[in-house]
Amino acid sequence: MFRTGLLLSVMSIVGATASAREPDAELKLWPGKAPGETVELPAEADATKPDGQLIAGKRVIRLGNVSAPTLQVYLPPAEKRNGAAIVICPGGGYSILAMDLEGTEVAEWFSERGVTCFVLKYRVPRRNDRMPKEAGALEDGQRAMGIVRSRASEWSLDPKRIGVLGFSAGGHLAAMTSMHFDKRRYEKVDAADDVSSRPDFSVLIYPGYLSENGKVRDDVKITKETPPTFLVHAGDDRVTAENSVLYYLELKRAGVPADLHVYAGGGHGYGLRATDKPVTAWPERCAEWMTASGWMGK
Repeated sequence: MFRTGLLLSVMSIVGATASAREPDAELKLWPGKAPGETVELPAEADATKPDGQLIAGKRVIRLGNVSAPTLQVYLPPAEKRNGAAIVICPGGGYSILAMDLEGTEVAEWFSERGVTCFVLKYRVPRRNDRMPKEAGALEDGQRAMGIVRSRASEWSLDPKRIGVLGFSAGGHLAAMTSMHFDKRRYEKVDAADDVSSRPDFSVLIYPGYLSENGKVRDDVKITKETPPTFLVHAGDDRVTAENSVLYYLELKRAGVPADLHVYAGGGHGYGLRATDKPVTAWPERCAEWMTASGWMGK
């Protein structure tokens, strides 16, 4: 069985702007090249320019040229560990990954509340020869869910309380991972691919690419097996709130439990950095939902 226990380091490329807490480990998703990878990309790099837009007064790491996907592991303090886990998918339009804003900072917040977190560094930018746009990323998402569930005992996890959380394009990836779990999109690698890749719950924060022309996209296939879902959007988001609203309605039609929060304002791309906008209180609402649903309880 392929064991992905090698500790790697991506933090050197982000320097002093990195998260205050480094991951406890970083695991390779694939033993060699990821499936279908034929083009050599330049080295991974933070694409944020010195004058790049600040979010809540802080810069954002925009990691590009990812061809070697990994999982960054954030373990909760032993006394707080509750057996729940979340695979976190940063956004970035399938072009870059907002690694701190929508990844490591989120992992720190949830791990302090007892949830073991895995930040998924999936492949970007989208490959011109891979269609649809999430093709490689969905393979990474399925593989990540399998690795986490197959090694649940190693991290003291409940294999029935492993969820996925994503922002923007990462929210789309989280949704795709929540809908496409009956069959892997790649050839089996090892025993991690024998276990289910279905998330037990999903958290979609300002997701994109789920609606088009006032209806859900044709590739959004929700069934009664789609996991319970928590959704957040701002009404003034340039990535229209219809993505969350229409997805929610499809969940309800399928009889899937769902919680939808649409706020009047807040825009797009705030992660969990607090501003004066009520929408940035979403992490507390999410924790309440997870607790009430039994995902965060002992």
